[in-house]
Amino acid sequence: MNILGISGSPREKGNSEILLEYALKPFKENGWTIETLRLSNLSVKPCQGCDFCIDNNGCIIDDDMEKFYSAFNRCNAIIISSPVYYRTVTAQLLSVFHRYYAVKDRKLLECKPGGAIAVGRSSGGGGQSITINQIYTWMLSCGVMAVPGELNGLTASADKPGDILKQEKRLLQAEKLGKNILKMAMKLNS
Repeated sequence: MNILGISGSPREKGNSEILLEYALKPFKENGWTIETLRLSNLSVKPCQGCDFCIDNNGCIIDDDMEKFYSAFNRCNAIIISSPVYYRTVTAQLLSVFHRYYAVKDRKLLECKPGGAIAVGRSSGGGGQSITINQIYTWMLSCGVMAVPGELNGLTASADKPGDILKQEKRLLQAEKLGKNILKMAMKLNS
Protein backbone atom coordinates (compact mmCIF):
# COMPACT_ATOMS: atom_id res chain seq x y z
CA MET A 1 0.00 0.00 0.00
CA ASN A 2 1.21 3.50 -0.82
CA ILE A 3 0.59 6.85 0.86
CA LEU A 4 1.41 10.10 -0.91
CA GLY A 5 2.37 13.11 1.17
CA ILE A 6 2.57 16.47 -0.55
CA SER A 7 4.32 19.35 1.15
CA GLY A 8 3.06 22.53 -0.48
CA SER A 9 5.66 24.72 1.17
CA PRO A 10 8.35 26.40 -0.91
CA ARG A 11 10.41 26.41 2.31
CA GLU A 12 12.20 23.19 3.19
CA LYS A 13 11.44 21.62 6.60
CA GLY A 14 8.81 24.20 7.55
CA ASN A 15 6.08 23.71 10.13
CA SER A 16 3.51 22.35 7.67
CA GLU A 17 6.03 19.79 6.41
CA ILE A 18 6.80 18.73 9.99
CA LEU A 19 3.10 18.13 10.64
CA LEU A 20 2.91 16.16 7.39
CA GLU A 21 5.72 13.90 8.63
CA TYR A 22 3.80 13.29 11.87
CA ALA A 23 0.63 12.49 9.90
CA LEU A 24 2.57 9.93 7.86
CA LYS A 25 3.89 8.11 10.96
CA PRO A 26 0.92 5.69 11.29
CA PHE A 27 1.50 4.56 7.70
CA LYS A 28 5.17 3.90 8.36
CA GLU A 29 4.27 1.94 11.50
CA ASN A 30 1.91 -0.20 9.41
CA GLY A 31 4.43 -1.00 6.68
CA TRP A 32 3.11 1.27 3.96
CA THR A 33 5.35 2.70 1.28
CA ILE A 34 5.60 6.45 1.85
CA GLU A 35 6.20 8.82 -1.02
CA THR A 36 6.66 12.48 -0.18
CA LEU A 37 6.74 15.16 -2.85
CA ARG A 38 8.11 18.47 -1.56
CA LEU A 39 7.42 21.58 -3.57
CA SER A 40 10.48 23.13 -1.91
CA ASN A 41 12.66 21.13 -4.30
CA LEU A 42 10.35 20.57 -7.28
CA SER A 43 9.25 22.92 -10.02
CA VAL A 44 5.63 22.90 -11.22
CA LYS A 45 4.77 25.71 -13.59
CA PRO A 46 1.29 27.25 -13.62
CA CYS A 47 -1.35 26.07 -16.07
CA GLN A 48 -1.23 28.04 -19.33
CA GLY A 49 -4.87 27.47 -20.19
CA CYS A 50 -3.81 26.29 -23.64
CA ASP A 51 -6.29 23.35 -23.70
CA PHE A 52 -3.64 20.98 -25.14
CA CYS A 53 -4.80 18.46 -22.54
CA ILE A 54 -8.36 18.35 -23.86
CA ASP A 55 -7.35 16.54 -27.05
CA ASN A 56 -4.18 14.87 -25.78
CA ASN A 57 -5.03 13.55 -22.30
CA GLY A 58 -1.91 15.09 -20.81
CA CYS A 59 -0.15 18.38 -20.27
CA ILE A 60 2.15 20.08 -22.78
CA ILE A 61 4.35 21.53 -20.01
CA ASP A 62 7.40 19.40 -19.29
CA ASP A 63 8.30 19.79 -15.62
CA ASP A 64 8.04 18.02 -12.26
CA MET A 65 4.25 17.71 -12.52
CA GLU A 66 4.86 14.33 -14.17
CA LYS A 67 6.08 13.10 -10.75
CA PHE A 68 2.73 14.11 -9.28
CA TYR A 69 0.72 12.39 -12.01
CA SER A 70 2.64 9.15 -11.44
CA ALA A 71 2.34 9.41 -7.66
CA PHE A 72 -1.42 10.10 -7.89
CA ASN A 73 -1.79 6.92 -9.90
CA ARG A 74 0.25 4.78 -7.45
CA CYS A 75 -1.10 6.05 -4.14
CA ASN A 76 -3.86 4.46 -2.08
CA ALA A 77 -4.25 7.56 0.11
CA ILE A 78 -3.04 11.17 0.13
CA ILE A 79 -2.20 13.87 2.67
CA ILE A 80 -1.51 17.46 1.63
CA SER A 81 0.02 20.16 3.82
CA SER A 82 0.41 23.85 3.09
CA PRO A 83 1.47 26.95 4.92
CA VAL A 84 -1.00 29.79 4.63
CA TYR A 85 0.12 32.45 2.15
CA TYR A 86 -2.19 35.45 1.96
CA ARG A 87 -5.08 33.38 3.33
CA THR A 88 -4.68 30.62 0.76
CA VAL A 89 -2.52 27.68 -0.27
CA THR A 90 0.91 28.45 -1.70
CA ALA A 91 1.26 29.36 -5.37
CA GLN A 92 3.32 26.20 -5.87
CA LEU A 93 0.54 23.97 -4.52
CA LEU A 94 -2.10 25.86 -6.47
CA SER A 95 -0.15 25.06 -9.64
CA VAL A 96 -0.36 21.34 -8.79
CA PHE A 97 -4.11 21.68 -8.22
CA HIS A 98 -4.65 23.50 -11.52
CA ARG A 99 -2.43 21.16 -13.51
CA TYR A 100 -4.43 18.12 -12.35
CA TYR A 101 -7.00 19.34 -14.89
CA ALA A 102 -4.85 17.78 -17.64
CA VAL A 103 -5.51 14.27 -16.29
CA LYS A 104 -8.88 14.74 -14.61
CA ASP A 105 -10.61 12.29 -16.94
CA ARG A 106 -8.24 9.51 -15.82
CA LYS A 107 -9.70 9.83 -12.29
CA LEU A 108 -6.31 9.05 -10.71
CA LEU A 109 -7.47 9.95 -7.19
CA GLU A 110 -11.07 8.75 -7.28
CA CYS A 111 -12.23 6.90 -4.15
CA LYS A 112 -8.92 7.36 -2.33
CA PRO A 113 -8.99 8.82 1.21
CA GLY A 114 -7.16 12.05 1.89
CA GLY A 115 -6.50 14.66 4.54
CA ALA A 116 -5.36 18.27 4.78
CA ILE A 117 -3.00 20.29 6.98
CA ALA A 118 -2.67 24.09 7.08
CA VAL A 119 -0.30 26.18 9.18
CA GLY A 120 -0.64 29.95 9.46
CA ARG A 121 1.36 32.56 11.28
CA SER A 122 -1.41 33.93 13.43
CA SER A 123 -4.20 32.23 15.32
CA GLY A 124 -7.80 32.96 14.45
CA GLY A 125 -7.52 35.14 11.37
CA GLY A 126 -4.51 33.54 9.72
CA GLY A 127 -6.45 31.88 6.91
CA GLN A 128 -6.01 28.29 8.09
CA SER A 129 -9.68 27.38 7.67
CA ILE A 130 -9.75 28.87 4.16
CA THR A 131 -6.61 26.93 3.24
CA ILE A 132 -8.02 23.65 4.63
CA ASN A 133 -11.22 24.24 2.67
CA GLN A 134 -9.26 24.86 -0.53
CA ILE A 135 -7.34 21.61 -0.15
CA TYR A 136 -10.46 19.60 0.66
CA THR A 137 -12.44 21.26 -2.15
CA TRP A 138 -9.72 20.28 -4.63
CA MET A 139 -9.68 16.76 -3.21
CA LEU A 140 -13.44 16.43 -3.52
CA SER A 141 -13.34 17.68 -7.11
CA CYS A 142 -10.83 14.89 -7.84
CA GLY A 143 -13.03 12.25 -6.20
CA VAL A 144 -10.90 11.96 -3.05
CA MET A 145 -12.82 11.05 0.08
CA ALA A 146 -11.98 13.84 2.52
CA VAL A 147 -11.15 12.39 5.95
CA PRO A 148 -11.24 14.55 9.07
CA GLY A 149 -8.70 14.65 11.85
CA GLU A 150 -10.00 15.56 15.29
CA LEU A 151 -12.46 17.98 13.68
CA ASN A 152 -11.83 18.89 10.06
CA GLY A 153 -8.32 18.78 8.70
CA LEU A 154 -5.49 19.91 10.92
CA THR A 155 -4.87 23.61 11.42
CA ALA A 156 -2.10 25.18 13.48
CA SER A 157 -0.42 28.49 14.21
CA ALA A 158 3.37 28.70 14.01
CA ASP A 159 5.82 31.27 12.74
CA LYS A 160 9.50 30.34 12.74
CA PRO A 161 10.60 27.01 11.23
CA GLY A 162 10.38 24.32 13.90
CA ASP A 163 7.99 26.26 16.17
CA ILE A 164 5.39 23.53 15.70
CA LEU A 165 7.61 21.03 17.54
CA LYS A 166 6.76 22.90 20.77
CA GLN A 167 3.04 22.17 20.27
CA GLU A 168 2.55 18.60 21.45
CA LYS A 169 -1.23 18.77 20.92
CA ARG A 170 -0.82 19.64 17.23
CA LEU A 171 1.73 16.85 16.72
CA LEU A 172 -0.72 14.37 18.24
CA GLN A 173 -3.53 15.76 16.08
CA ALA A 174 -1.37 15.21 12.98
CA GLU A 175 -0.93 11.58 13.95
CA LYS A 176 -4.69 11.32 14.59
CA LEU A 177 -5.36 12.62 11.07
CA GLY A 178 -2.97 10.01 9.70
CA LYS A 179 -4.64 7.24 11.75
CA ASN A 180 -8.09 8.24 10.49
CA ILE A 181 -6.93 8.20 6.86
CA LEU A 182 -5.18 4.86 7.42
CA LYS A 183 -8.34 3.38 8.94
CA MET A 184 -10.42 4.53 5.97
CA ALA A 185 -7.85 3.24 3.47
CA MET A 186 -7.75 -0.16 5.16
CA LYS A 187 -11.56 -0.42 5.03
CA LEU A 188 -11.61 0.54 1.36
CA ASN A 189 -8.91 -1.95 0.42
CA SER A 190 -10.22 -4.93 2.40
